[in-house]
Amino acid sequence: MLMALFLHYSFFTCLVLFSALPNFCFCFNPKLLNVSKLDSGSGWSTARASWYGNPSGAGSDGGACGYQNAVEEAPFSSLITAAASSLYSSGKGCGTCYQVKCTTRAICSGKAVTVVVTDECPGCDSQSLLFDLSGTSFGTMATIGEADQLRNVGIEEIQYKSVPCNFRGVSVVFRVDPGSNANYFAAAIEYADGNGIVGVELKREADSGGAWLKMDRSWGAVWKKDLPNNYAPPFSIRLTGGGNSGKTLVANNVIPANYSPGKTYRSVVNFDT
Repeated sequence: MLMALFLHYSFFTCLVLFSALPNFCFCFNPKLLNVSKLDSGSGWSTARASWYGNPSGAGSDGGACGYQNAVEEAPFSSLITAAASSLYSSGKGCGTCYQVKCTTRAICSGKAVTVVVTDECPGCDSQSLLFDLSGTSFGTMATIGEADQLRNVGIEEIQYKSVPCNFRGVSVVFRVDPGSNANYFAAAIEYADGNGIVGVELKREADSGGAWLKMDRSWGAVWKKDLPNNYAPPFSIRLTGGGNSGKTLVANNVIPANYSPGKTYRSVVNFDT
């Protein structure tokens, strides 16, 4: 946690202090640049990344997307990242995936690591950082046995690109908000393949031929709806995927009649990727 605080708030303070020393400079050292691992094509962009939380952990439990301890479990498996506010985009970035790789040092593997946005880094934009990776994600970019050494760098230039999420055999999950009741329903949506979720709708089983009710994003990956009178479950939920696909997906009767607030319900569907 001390490492996270240092990275978020102290980097530029140290930079100013060191730059005031006589003869101090940032000098290019070609021995630190692994040219063979650079890849300027295939849609890769360059950014700076830090890491936070425990060295072998998942950053924080759930963070600003509402996934709670799911970030530590498969399929997230701690390979997650907090995103700068510009990328988090008021929760629209939750559940989107990126490949990241480190190529500028001999201890960098140059191999792409897929991470999921599960949190926000509010101070990252001001520090010219795009990703605040979990300790696990940051260390996975290193060659075998060099994870701690790479984490000791603290802030590293990386290459990244947006990719569709593919959780391989895992269906979409709905984590019902503890505040849900007969008049209000909310749930966090987890493990959706593709490029995030841009729309969510709700319909009760009794209205099988009726209209879908549009849900609104509450915060992070949590979507909410004030229910009409006597609007009882079971509920089906329809998702609209992000990107340019416009794909829709229906989880029929995924929320049972006797659902319990705070519990998680797994569908049997996911987007094709």
